[in-house]
Amino acid sequence: MVLLIAVVLGLASGYLRARLSGRQFQSVHVKAVGVVFLAYLPQFFAFYLPGTRPQIPDNWIPYILVGSQLLLLVFAWLNRQLPGFRLLGLGLLSNFTAIVLNGGMMPLLPEIARELVLPGSENLLIEGQRVGLGKDILLAKENTRLWFLGDIFLLPAFLNYPLAFSIGDILISTGAFWLFWQLGGPRQFTREVSP
Repeated sequence: MVLLIAVVLGLASGYLRARLSGRQFQSVHVKAVGVVFLAYLPQFFAFYLPGTRPQIPDNWIPYILVGSQLLLLVFAWLNRQLPGFRLLGLGLLSNFTAIVLNGGMMPLLPEIARELVLPGSENLLIEGQRVGLGKDILLAKENTRLWFLGDIFLLPAFLNYPLAFSIGDILISTGAFWLFWQLGGPRQFTREVSP
């Protein structure tokens, strides 16, 4: 959700920037776009598709998440010369580090988790266990390696959408925004990559 907001705002801002300065919105060649699809597909089945996510055993989740993150890191590395991709890659590395150091799942602090569940269902939260059918594991701060890299932020209440996210997600989103912003700028700021 945070990334989606950043992409929409980045596209709108970059396009507006180009139009206001009389330029065309630029395009760049992004390498290995198919890798993003390969990385997202297992997460789609494990975390988002209602028909499949309850069927996937909890012990598969760390492999799915770590594998997906590795593919996304490869994608970011291959495109590191494009605007925003170094920041995006740093965010992916931050998330990957938090996930790997905490058993293959993204750590979520109990106080943040309580904000995400319906009142009265807090007793379903068990420390050391996967939170619902998502990618998070509930861990107290003292039991979390590099807790500050976990999902420690919440969307503002006025959005009325309960979602926790990490500093890595912020860096990924900022990198994506920066890419689209730069595509609305002067030609010298975007670097096309040959196939």
